[in-house]
Amino acid sequence: MGFWERRREKHKERIRRLYEQHKRIQALLKEHGNDILHSENFRKTQEYIQHGSMTVHNHCMDVARCSLIINKKLGLNCNKHDLIRGALLHDYFLYDWHDKEYLSQRKRLHGFRHPMTALENAEKEYNLSDTQREIIRKHMWPLTIVPPTCGEAWVVTAADKYCSFRETVGLRKGHGKRAV
Repeated sequence: MGFWERRREKHKERIRRLYEQHKRIQALLKEHGNDILHSENFRKTQEYIQHGSMTVHNHCMDVARCSLIINKKLGLNCNKHDLIRGALLHDYFLYDWHDKEYLSQRKRLHGFRHPMTALENAEKEYNLSDTQREIIRKHMWPLTIVPPTCGEAWVVTAADKYCSFRETVGLRKGHGKRAV
C-alpha cells in the first residue's frame, strides 16, 4: 500500500471514529435530555441569537456536546445526566438579549443576571438536581463571583467559554433565527 492509500485509509478511519462519537453523543443527549429537547420553550430558543449568528438553541446543544467530550477526554467521570441537563438549560433565559428596549428595563446586565433568570425558568418546568442548579447558576464564572463547586459545573463553564469564543470570533457560525 502506497503513501496516498495509507493516508486515505487513515482519513476514512478518523471520519468513522468521529461519526461513531457523534452517534454516541446524540444518543446520550436523547437519553438524558429528551424532555428538554422537545419542550416548547426550549424550541423557542431557536428564535434568539446568542453570539454572532448562532442561536441560543444551537449554542446550548454545542455546549452539551462539548461538555461530554471534555468529560471523556479528561476522564472526569462527571454525572452525565446532570452534565447534559445543566448544559442544555444553562442559557434558558428565554429573551433576546440584543433587544435594547428589553435590556434598558434590566439595566443591560445580561451577563451578570441571565444565569438566575435561566435557573428560575428551568425550575418552573423541570425537576432540577442541586448539581443542575449549580451548573446553571454559576456557568458565567467569574462574572458570578462565586466559583463552581462541582466538577459538572466546571466542565459546563469551560465548554461554554470555549463555544462562546468560537461563536464570537466567527470560527463556529450558526444559521440565524429560525421559525419555530
